[in-house]
Amino acid sequence: GSQDPSSPLSTGASRHPRAKSDNLAMFRDYKSTSFSPSSSLYSDRFIPSRSGSNLENAFDIVDTKSRNTNPHPDPTGTNYSALLRKEILGTHDKHAESRQKSRSSSASTPNRTFRFKTPKKAKNPANPYSLSPVCNNSQGLLYTPRKTPRKIAKSPFKVLDAPSLKDDFYLNLVDWSGLNVLAVGLGQCAYLWSACTSKVTKLCDLSNVGDSITSVAWTQRGQHLAVGTQKGEVQIWDSIKCKKIRTMIGHQTRVGTIAWNSHLLASGSRDRLIFLRDHRARDHHFRKLVGHKQEVCGLKWSFDERQLASGGNDNKLLIWTTQSSNPIVRFNEHAAAVKAIAWSPHQHGLLASGGGTADRCIRFWNTLTGTPLNRVDTGSQVCNLMWSKNVNEIVSTHGYSLNQIIVWKYPAMQKLATLTGHTYRVLYLAISPDGQTIVTGAGDETLRFWNVFPTSKSKGSSQLGSRLFFPCATDIR
Repeated sequence: GSQDPSSPLSTGASRHPRAKSDNLAMFRDYKSTSFSPSSSLYSDRFIPSRSGSNLENAFDIVDTKSRNTNPHPDPTGTNYSALLRKEILGTHDKHAESRQKSRSSSASTPNRTFRFKTPKKAKNPANPYSLSPVCNNSQGLLYTPRKTPRKIAKSPFKVLDAPSLKDDFYLNLVDWSGLNVLAVGLGQCAYLWSACTSKVTKLCDLSNVGDSITSVAWTQRGQHLAVGTQKGEVQIWDSIKCKKIRTMIGHQTRVGTIAWNSHLLASGSRDRLIFLRDHRARDHHFRKLVGHKQEVCGLKWSFDERQLASGGNDNKLLIWTTQSSNPIVRFNEHAAAVKAIAWSPHQHGLLASGGGTADRCIRFWNTLTGTPLNRVDTGSQVCNLMWSKNVNEIVSTHGYSLNQIIVWKYPAMQKLATLTGHTYRVLYLAISPDGQTIVTGAGDETLRFWNVFPTSKSKGSSQLGSRLFFPCATDIR
């Protein structure tokens, strides 16, 4: 094919009409004076062989810079030339004297820069790196097999209808207990589903009192469930006996978030208050925490049960202790409501939080020193955060406008998987007791179960029933 005359790889004949005849004449002279037919084999392919060539003599290769800066000067540049010859030309002379002799004899002998001969076969054709300039030690890295990344299924393995599951960013209507029981608030009723037996139980119905479910939260042991209501009540239910133990009051309006700490219970409300309660005591609460200027929509206790993190619609993230009524740390960096809060089970004092539509960021904090650590812009509203119990990974669920679920590798915050399927904001998130399965809920009135995290080496896989359903479910996808 024709070549572009302006291309840097175009032949010399295309740029200079006289170059072709000159090059041929030079090649004829070189062939007739340098080789005999008995000593070399020739072919129509002329491949230069640089062994035996004296490029350093022809071009006088000397490192002039090293002469001035080297503490051990090399006036003739022979050391530098030897390095070039060994690394670039592939030859090596053991004695410097032979280089000096070749330099002195170069004036009386023809300058043979290239020799043309038939190429030799590779010594080890089975080795793909036999002709590589990479040294043998480094070639070992090329042979090392890559670690196969963990595959995360992009589709949920179970999907169920959840009628009347509200599309409200400030509510928390799904939780998974340590006894492998899922609690879901659907309108005016709270339902329990056993992952071991697939049995569904209606725990409570508030329609007779004109109230509705706004939050649910299990105790660590998984027997008792706290239910927050639209009217500001916190009800404690025994899930085994399906009996209400007591009702605690104090809030003036809906209780959107609840968090357990052993026998202690924290509740956050639209009235901007946080109450600390002991369900064994007669009093409805023993401490009132005042710090947020708008609705409290997120509460989480640290794993050592010493610190309480609260997020509000005032874009604030506050850190509390049980000994004080004032926050010990205030984080003001978020630009939207803070509902998503998660403490790391792998690092003491590490807290993750997510902002709403105007913020879209996941931020990490050191609550022991009160300093920010990192920030990641997710591109959409952050609704929930949950750490894996088995590996150092975190999952986030999102609302406007992508409605997706993302699994991140911490601390690099590398995306391991992006899961889609919900058609509304993914407002609800819970994790199974073994830490392998998550369940997500959305305003599309569906609950979806995903296998996103690896199982713990000391535990078996989660025991989910073969069928998942709630009353009035029209189909299982």
